[in-house]
Amino acid sequence: MASKFINILRVFRYLNPPNGLSTHAVRFINSCSSQWNNYGRNSVVFLKARDFRERIAIVDSNGQHSYDRLLQLSKSIGDGLLKKTGRRDLNGCCVAFLCPNDVSYVATQWAIWRNGGIAVPLCNSHPTSMYEYTIEDCNANILICADKYAAKLEPMVRKNVVETMFLGDINENSQRKGVSCDKLTEIEQQENSWDERDAMIVYTSGTTGRPKGVLSTHGNLRSQISALVKSWEWSKDDYIIHCLPLHHVHGIVNVLLCPLWVGATCHMLPKFEADKVWDVLLAEKLSPTLFMAVPTIYSKLIQHHQESQVTDQEKERIKSKCEQLRLMVSGSAALPEPIMKTWQEITGHTLLERYGMTEIGMALSNPLLGPRLPGCVGKPLPGTEVRIVDERKQVVVEGNENDSRVSLHNEGKQGELQVCGPSVFKCYWNKPKETQESFTTDGWFKTGDTAVYKDGVYRILGRTSVDIIKSGGYKISALDVERHLLSHDDIIDCAVVGKPDPVWGEVVAAVVTLHHGKEMNLSGLKQWASGRMIPYQIPTVLLVVEELPRNVMGKVNKKELFSMYFGEK
Repeated sequence: MASKFINILRVFRYLNPPNGLSTHAVRFINSCSSQWNNYGRNSVVFLKARDFRERIAIVDSNGQHSYDRLLQLSKSIGDGLLKKTGRRDLNGCCVAFLCPNDVSYVATQWAIWRNGGIAVPLCNSHPTSMYEYTIEDCNANILICADKYAAKLEPMVRKNVVETMFLGDINENSQRKGVSCDKLTEIEQQENSWDERDAMIVYTSGTTGRPKGVLSTHGNLRSQISALVKSWEWSKDDYIIHCLPLHHVHGIVNVLLCPLWVGATCHMLPKFEADKVWDVLLAEKLSPTLFMAVPTIYSKLIQHHQESQVTDQEKERIKSKCEQLRLMVSGSAALPEPIMKTWQEITGHTLLERYGMTEIGMALSNPLLGPRLPGCVGKPLPGTEVRIVDERKQVVVEGNENDSRVSLHNEGKQGELQVCGPSVFKCYWNKPKETQESFTTDGWFKTGDTAVYKDGVYRILGRTSVDIIKSGGYKISALDVERHLLSHDDIIDCAVVGKPDPVWGEVVAAVVTLHHGKEMNLSGLKQWASGRMIPYQIPTVLLVVEELPRNVMGKVNKKELFSMYFGEK
């Protein structure tokens, strides 16, 4: 109940004009939020780093970097940032940054936070047009950029889109007059006020529309991190391999901030390359304990393993080495069961699937210890409440980390998944209307995903707008159809959409890629599917293509795919 109450208060606070609530009311909301948000010390990651100064925080292509080194680097970058902007602090300022996946990313992120700024990470593989959109949308005060991206940003610099500071221009040893690297700034000393400070804007993947800036506070981030630290039992002895993009919560929160929160080590690879990941996983001198990735990465790792033609003896060595890791996680997209099974055969690990969004962090997770059912995302994480609401706005099920309560005769009924709790974002940046529309009147965030609760676990059926196909009175989960199709020996990848039809409303359309040298037609697919799939799930439209359009997180943009192959919907 407490988290619902706080979300209602948040809606009033952030959707009313600044003078719409009294100072006493705002203070009351802040107090309630802070009291509810009780997982760990009221802190931020760079303040916690002081407890782990001599430990190794980051391993990257440049070597090893201690937590103390990170504090020193972030201090130098922060000093350069203040000098460049001529400001005493960055309170409320949006600072975009473009860095490679290495220590410079972490140090820049901390530099922004140490001085009260809002960090806006950019994807190093995006086109310049996307940078311009992001910088304009968040009205960034300045862009921090690694020197290696100078040529890429030249068109923006020439057009004077935003003031730019290159990391190479910063003298690591220079400091503002009278300020020691070991001395905390005035903003840093205000530790008890960090929860309410704006921390980060991460842009949505844009799979269902124009990317929106999701604004999270330090309190939101702390809640997200603390829930995962508790549920997945993070400790300072952990060592995680990081090969994900650093402009989404999966790479930022789950794989980077969680280890740094507890004093563990994060091994950062410049980008995902299957052979490089296998090298780190199997290195004799390293002892990784965690690995997290998206289904596409696991698929490519499996493909590399199969193409390497390893001997039976080597297979045993690989499995033995991988079994030394304590946890492997999959997320950001639905995990196909064939990938789950094949990965278990290769490594001995049953992948832990979880569910989250940019707006809420992680909300549901299969257990660290216990059964992990294919196609399921487990139960709510600590501090998070979820519910499923049907088309009549009736609550089908409501639950938290302890239990879920199903309304009479409603188990297994589909509906929209809604979430509340301290991890839920503050607002969409400069989009009050969209923010208001994304919450119910009683303060729950509407995820836009269709879910079902059955046998004690939650299952995501897909985005309501693109993954729920309404055909002849049936509601068909595109993700369910995709899971079936991926068990076909000839199919490498697939995406299923609903194609408008004058008779059925929509029909099931499958876009697939095949193994080299294989062919497929619709009649053959229907024959294979008969007896394996429910008749109304079987595709009536089939397209065979070379490759599916996926973003850097491995998600298929189904609106783009539909437009590409079937025209505008």
